[in-house]
Amino acid sequence: MTTNSRFRFDSPFGVALLCLLALFTFGVNGCKCVGTAHSAGKAPVFNVRNYGAVGNGTNLDSPAIDRAIQAAAAAGGGTVFVPAGTYLCGSIHLTNNLHLYLDAGAVILGAPQNLNAYDETEPWTPPAYQDGGHCYFHNSLIWGENLTNVSITGPGMINGGGLVRGDRLLDQMCGFNTSDRPEAAAKTNYPPVRLGNKAIALKLCRNILLRDITIYHGGHFAILVTGCDNLTVDNVTMDTDRDGIDIDCCRNTTVSNCRINSPRDDGLCPKSSYALGRPVITENLTIVNCQVSGFREGTLLDGTLKPARGTGRIKFGTEASGGFRNVTIANCTFRGCHGLALEEVDGGIMENITINNLTMIDVVQYPIYLTTGSRNR
Repeated sequence: MTTNSRFRFDSPFGVALLCLLALFTFGVNGCKCVGTAHSAGKAPVFNVRNYGAVGNGTNLDSPAIDRAIQAAAAAGGGTVFVPAGTYLCGSIHLTNNLHLYLDAGAVILGAPQNLNAYDETEPWTPPAYQDGGHCYFHNSLIWGENLTNVSITGPGMINGGGLVRGDRLLDQMCGFNTSDRPEAAAKTNYPPVRLGNKAIALKLCRNILLRDITIYHGGHFAILVTGCDNLTVDNVTMDTDRDGIDIDCCRNTTVSNCRINSPRDDGLCPKSSYALGRPVITENLTIVNCQVSGFREGTLLDGTLKPARGTGRIKFGTEASGGFRNVTIANCTFRGCHGLALEEVDGGIMENITINNLTMIDVVQYPIYLTTGSRNR
């Protein structure tokens, strides 16, 4: 038997190898970069360090991050990459076709209020039928309005830092009033304020993905989404003092594999407020494989799980002007907190709600609470 050791490039294997060699050669020598955007057949990547971000925890880095976001927008979209470091930030402004990626060790840290780094509240015409936290969106750490195709992902963290949990001033500004706050509507000509009180706020957005990030100390809302369509929140950890995530007037939403610790307010809260100026149903919502708890803030993240007999529940409402339709909740765990609450007290509907396979440990007060009523909203 004769062995031919010569390699034939006209064989099928040889042709394939030539193609691979050509691709390798082009990848090494033929790929060109434009500015700081690196492209290899995919959306360009914009590193915030190349736009002036320092990441030392003291330099205000939100203007530099915004410059990277605007560069991505000018390119038609792309990934804004936040490498390891602590980035002191005021308001960060999202755009269309944007992927904000927080790398391992990256922390976006909310600036203290005295830096006036958060955007001013937008105009609101009173009266409001929901609290001020639901009426204003621009005074947030990260926010977007009327956007399409936005992702915030990665193993990094959003630390609310200087975000505040209170909204009494915002209640007064928007004219919100309840029987226990008669002073709230006394004055409605307040000037705009820079009261940063939300970690992420999204309004009237479509095709949104939040995945893998951690939010600590998120202010009044770690995540507030209002009037959004096609929203996915997956594998997100929230360890915060007030609401974890509020899903308000939204359609086609999936929340999965999340851990939400909120000792002093609700954990995962479908709502249907009047924030859009009309009743809008929250519908086609799926919540699966989530954990809610009421441990002391920060102790979910450090693993000590210090008891606080907190709130931390899954709660429909209380704001429910439009109501809820076509909702599934399955395979969820409640730990050291209130249980499941379904509340329709604002005139909306509650229709086609399916709930199964809940596990509750050390539940505070009622495991399952159902109520109807009228708050004259």
